[in-house]
Amino acid sequence: MTKNPLGQQDAEVAAKSARQNRRAVYGCLAGLAVMGSITAASPTLYTMFCKATGYGGTTQRADANTGKVLDRTITVRFDSNIAPGLSWTFEPDVRKMEVKIGETALAFFRATNNSDKPVTGQATFNVTPEAFGSYFNKIECFCFKEQTLQPHQSVEMPVTFFLDPKLVEDSSTALQPEVTLSYSFFAAEHPKATAEVAPAPPKTGG
Repeated sequence: MTKNPLGQQDAEVAAKSARQNRRAVYGCLAGLAVMGSITAASPTLYTMFCKATGYGGTTQRADANTGKVLDRTITVRFDSNIAPGLSWTFEPDVRKMEVKIGETALAFFRATNNSDKPVTGQATFNVTPEAFGSYFNKIECFCFKEQTLQPHQSVEMPVTFFLDPKLVEDSSTALQPEVTLSYSFFAAEHPKATAEVAPAPPKTGG
């Protein structure tokens, strides 16, 4: 019997095509699995990314200020907002202050619970221009945890911060004359039972 070379080639091509199709399907399934895992973890990853890079004006957190102080000042403005549903009044003691780059500064915000029941709030924050996010460091801040105010209670809430001198080496921040630190308070969805307002340190400046 005479062999059919063309038929054999067709069979080999079909087999190769089938193998390639299987690889493509397996690759797609693997990709979907990876994408699903990333999607599930995305809120945590996004938060970690913002904190590490200052993306979106996310400020940094520092244990202490160990850097040098430059002989140059920058204007720090303060902005405050209250989300709908939170019956508080919230505002900075001063709207702006002059701070030396690298200097540890202390600012205060005042919050008042205008309702007849205890209310717990949580503050979100960012800075503008957003490029300052990598250089704006907080040592202590009321925004690090939930805050519970008793009915009609008013409190002074401090934030201790400094601007990293490295900002003068960054073309996106080096010539900027001012930065704005903004807070927005929201009602906590699931208040922690231990949430309390920390006592404010004495005002020694700023």
